[in-house]
Amino acid sequence: GVAFINALPALERLKLEGDEATGVAILKRAMEEPLRRIAINAGKDGSVVAQKVKTLKKGEGYDAAADKYGDMTKRGIVDPVKVTRSALENAVSIASMVLTTNALVAEIPEKQSAGAPPAMSDMY
Repeated sequence: GVAFINALPALERLKLEGDEATGVAILKRAMEEPLRRIAINAGKDGSVVAQKVKTLKKGEGYDAAADKYGDMTKRGIVDPVKVTRSALENAVSIASMVLTTNALVAEIPEKQSAGAPPAMSDMY
């Protein structure tokens, strides 16, 4: 989660208007969500933790297991950059596809076959 938080200033420096500015605002909110979710799962207020991490030096973050802030590498917590980048790229790709598609099929319902009729034990 800290890798995304550390990338937020790059998005904040962009000078955009209209739909592009809206898209970046949505992306910024989405990039905070992994850290928020980690904090919520640890019983903390996710927004408070995200705000606190934004004020820390680069490389510092929130250790949910110890409920402490500090250097993530020294704590043995590392965001693999390639995996993190791929996750973000795939999420943006899917979101773009959904936004530009006129229809979206989330799930195709399966037809349910009729069950067997009840046994008629009184008939011989």
